[in-house]
Amino acid sequence: MTEHYDKYSIHNTDYEVGQDNVQKYGFDIHNPVFGISAGLILLFLIATLVTDATTAKEALDGLKWDIIGTFDVLFMWAANIFVVFCLALIFSPWGSIRLGGDAAAPEYSRLSWLAMLFAAGMGIGLMFWGVAEPVAYMTGWYETPLGVTANTPEAASMAMGATMYHWGLHPWAIYAVVALSLAFFAYNKGLPLSIRSIFYPMLGDRTWGWPGHIIDILAVLATLFGLATSLGLGAQQAAGGINHVFGIDSGIGLQIAVIVGVTALAIISVVRGIEGGVKLLSNVNMLIAFALLLLVALMGFAVAMGNIGTTIGAYVKNVIPLSNPHGRPDEAWFQGWTVFYWAWWISWSPFVGMFIARVSLGRTVREFIIAVLLVPTAVTVLWMSIYGGIALDQVANGIGVLGKEGLTDVPLAMFQMFDELPMSSLLSITAIVLVMVFFITSSDSGSLVIDSITSGGKIDAPTPQRIFWASIEGLIAIALLWIGGTEAIEALQAGAISTGLPFTIVLLLMCVSLIMGFRTEKR
Repeated sequence: MTEHYDKYSIHNTDYEVGQDNVQKYGFDIHNPVFGISAGLILLFLIATLVTDATTAKEALDGLKWDIIGTFDVLFMWAANIFVVFCLALIFSPWGSIRLGGDAAAPEYSRLSWLAMLFAAGMGIGLMFWGVAEPVAYMTGWYETPLGVTANTPEAASMAMGATMYHWGLHPWAIYAVVALSLAFFAYNKGLPLSIRSIFYPMLGDRTWGWPGHIIDILAVLATLFGLATSLGLGAQQAAGGINHVFGIDSGIGLQIAVIVGVTALAIISVVRGIEGGVKLLSNVNMLIAFALLLLVALMGFAVAMGNIGTTIGAYVKNVIPLSNPHGRPDEAWFQGWTVFYWAWWISWSPFVGMFIARVSLGRTVREFIIAVLLVPTAVTVLWMSIYGGIALDQVANGIGVLGKEGLTDVPLAMFQMFDELPMSSLLSITAIVLVMVFFITSSDSGSLVIDSITSGGKIDAPTPQRIFWASIEGLIAIALLWIGGTEAIEALQAGAISTGLPFTIVLLLMCVSLIMGFRTEKR
């Protein structure tokens, strides 16, 4: 460690990043995090092979819904606390603290920095749900928010407000809490870039013992299973889009081919590191995403541009009612959508938070919060206004599949919306490419994060270790699709979401620990 942690000086012999590591076969293994994580993953794969996918899905779904139904109020209020906490930091004196110290300079340009955090955070989710979610809310596909009547102008407004609620300030506040905590304790206090480091003010030297090991192991499992789930679901969307455009069978063969291709490219990217891999892909991501957004906006200009103000207004009007879990007339809706989302974002927060922390050296706390919280929310307003607005217009006017049949196939919803626009084939092909690139970015950034955790917080783990974790993600997704198809993938998703409960408590404690750390900084 380069410097002691001010008020909470480390009492055991100067903790060095990787002092407990074993280096062999090209790996930098932090015992016991690497071994236990890999062992549990192997046991999971074996259990998947011998267990019926339907049985596993039913069991894990039951656990997921028990957690959501029992702890819905905890999830809702925790998410609200994270938003208030982050907004308060912007205006607090601590907002001037620079990550890495007063002399630290940013490693990446502001544009590349924003592109990387957005691509890793939820870029792929906007592709998947940007059309399907507003249509679902307007048509009552799974009940309606706050009990509004489906297929009415009020339902259309609520659909945009509720969609923004799920993709705006709240999820990014969850990511910001983890990312800021990691960045502060790593760059300002000299601790390893690992989840356990955040809790040094509370755990002291026990941070380097089993309490810290358990925290890091949970973070590895949540990250890996979340990424494997997204790879599987994303392969199904990409395969569905390829079938929709080119007529190629979208069965298991094409889905596995997509995962193999994504994993191969992710391995190449992860070997090249952040500068030559993730940064480059993130910049490409943003160029393609904004080109596609501009094309779609031009095709439906009147609807798209007129909907931006409506979306902002609907979000501002409904954010507080939607944030209140008490006395709701739509309990099934807010548990099935909002609490589900909060548990999912929280389970993903170790991965996204650590990646954002890795690329945020040299930013002030105020700049960090504004960038992580407010900028992505503004971009999401544009995205949802254009994609969701055009889709809702098609529904209201009975145009195309969405207008005549409603939401029939979630992965195909975006492509069905494109079918009713000029140059639909170009839009669909561009969207397929964008989905693939988003998944490559998520996979390699996730691999870099797992590398860091399993090597005791090292920023540059050995290349074979990077290849190992990137390959494991793809292999888990392929195994699940091959053995149990969608049911196996959804079972894994249910398991990943269940980890959101313990991590909710962990994130609340992070807020306390971060304040304790800030108080040791010189004013």
